[in-house]
Amino acid sequence: MTEQLRLMAVHAHPDDESSKGAATMAKYVSEGVDVLVATCTGGERGSILNPKLQGDPYIEEHIHEVRAKEMDEAREILGVKQEWLGYVDSGLPEGDPLPPLPEGCFALQDVDEAAGTLVKLIREFKPHVITTYDENGGYPHPDHIMTHKISMVAFEAAGDPEKYPEAGEPWQPLKLYYNQGFNRPRTVALHEALLARGLESPYGEWLERWKEFERAERTLTTYIPCSEFFEIRDKALIAHRTQIDPDGGWFRVPMDIQKEVWPTEEYELAKSLVDTSLPEDDLFAGIRNN
Repeated sequence: MTEQLRLMAVHAHPDDESSKGAATMAKYVSEGVDVLVATCTGGERGSILNPKLQGDPYIEEHIHEVRAKEMDEAREILGVKQEWLGYVDSGLPEGDPLPPLPEGCFALQDVDEAAGTLVKLIREFKPHVITTYDENGGYPHPDHIMTHKISMVAFEAAGDPEKYPEAGEPWQPLKLYYNQGFNRPRTVALHEALLARGLESPYGEWLERWKEFERAERTLTTYIPCSEFFEIRDKALIAHRTQIDPDGGWFRVPMDIQKEVWPTEEYELAKSLVDTSLPEDDLFAGIRNN
């Protein structure tokens, strides 16, 4: 492979790119890979999760613009390119029964039509590898599940000249991965390492909740060594000030313990048009040498 490698990460909201696979992206940027984040929505219905910013009338009134500026800052920190697909955040419905989703939101779009927007971006950027969410969305937010749906359709359609002819010259990505950074083995390893050192763990409740879900364990196929980029990951995440409490659980595990105990980010290989052997330590395994 003599041309520049290209990676596209498809995410639901601004901040998802910094909490899922950010160290991986920063690593590949440092190696000269062209990395593009495709952000499906503007995050307009995201709650303000940082207690220091809650109740700020300007932020509440201009949340779309605020989150776009946060995305600009995170993009610069990670060194990636970024494009908006232009859909409206669906919000996370709460209650029993759940309320209907807001009219016109991303999760209510026609899947094939919305996939066409992503196909156009794929054909313009020409990624060799795409990362997205699994069929559960990583967690069952309607926008994450919709991101999965359009990514799967677009991966198959982008290389087919008969599909979306108005979206540009066909381009077939070679591999598609699901982000699986929030996996049980990693959480258990960090939890036990903290307790063994006499430190408090933020993962106790997570692990209890995991027992309540009867979801099958995902297959982790790909472990990207990227611990030297964990600080960049955290800096990018903190740039999303409305979404992240810098004093919250995200940052309670000392960096030296993270790097020692779990120095990778994990993925599940969902589709591959090239030969590769598992487990992998490179999203471009099977591509670099073709």
